[in-house]
Amino acid sequence: MNGKKKFYLLLGLFQIIIVLTVFFSVDGLISYASAQTEPIEYFNSPTTIALALSAALSVGCSVLGSAWAIKTVGTAAISALTEREEAFGKLLTLVVLAEALAIYGLIVAILLWTKIPSPV
Repeated sequence: MNGKKKFYLLLGLFQIIIVLTVFFSVDGLISYASAQTEPIEYFNSPTTIALALSAALSVGCSVLGSAWAIKTVGTAAISALTEREEAFGKLLTLVVLAEALAIYGLIVAILLWTKIPSPV
């Protein structure tokens, strides 16, 4: 197995471990935070879990898509700049549009995050 495959395998395993840790510790964190007061059922509802996971997925997927687009467009932009240096502004615009994908995902995640009910 070459270094690139090994890196991606370790990165994937690390992400799985983080997701499982967060997923199984959410209930423990909620019960610890609400131990001093009476239990609140809507805070621990499936809707809350779905909103939190949707916010995380919107950020994660949009950033991965943006990174892939920047890699592809950036590589093509660099090779095009070697031939025509006057096309810098157009090529920079393409890279910025690819970066905007991550910003859109962040905006959607913030909108979802504000809809998560709080116990207070």
